[in-house]
Amino acid sequence: MRLKGKQALVTGGRQGIGRAIVEAFLSEGAAVVTCGRGDRGDLPDACRWVQADIADPAQVAALAEAVGTCDILVNNAGVQVEKTVPDSSDADWDQVMGVNARGVFNTCRAVIPSMPRGGSIINMGSTSGNVADPSMALYNASKAFVHGLTRSIAVDHGPDIRCNAICPGWIETGMLEAGFDLAADPAAARADALRRHPVRRFGRPEDIAAMAVWLASDDSGFATGQTFTIDGGLTAASPLQPGLF
Repeated sequence: MRLKGKQALVTGGRQGIGRAIVEAFLSEGAAVVTCGRGDRGDLPDACRWVQADIADPAQVAALAEAVGTCDILVNNAGVQVEKTVPDSSDADWDQVMGVNARGVFNTCRAVIPSMPRGGSIINMGSTSGNVADPSMALYNASKAFVHGLTRSIAVDHGPDIRCNAICPGWIETGMLEAGFDLAADPAAARADALRRHPVRRFGRPEDIAAMAVWLASDDSGFATGQTFTIDGGLTAASPLQPGLF
């Protein structure tokens, strides 16, 4: 029960990584609020739901007021558009940067002033913020923004608040499948990607939730301003794959 007595806000907690974090936080004793633009779906009854679009500052202000004291903020909500720069429209920019960049900024700005000393902010970055995935220009750029904002918050608001980012690699969610669908041969692309992971599997939402629990807890009290890559060794490996030589 590492989070007993703490109140957590997890954006985009209805499915995927966010859902895994919600469930992990509940199991560790936290009171959890999550939000999204739709309805709550089949979230556990113990989790509070607030309908909100985090790209809208007014809705985020209302969300923060509804949550009240927030010991843990997880900026998980995100969207992905699979396009290059010339193919990206103004609407694509508004959608991706609105949620992935402005949304993170909005929630941090709303929560930080009243966050108690010892609070923890966990932003969902990505390996795509460090190395560019093809045909994902806006997504890559939005995650690089998250990494920079994470460091700024840690520097500006320590020692009262810690702020870190988790950088997932290829996690078994709908976003992963959308990426493979860009390939001429999605099955071959998936098999090749799997070979490039030293652990020989893709990540699961629970792998990211485990890191989120650690960063939310007092166990990580000396960790701030960092981007933690959880990618099964993908970005550690050379393009020359074992078994070919």
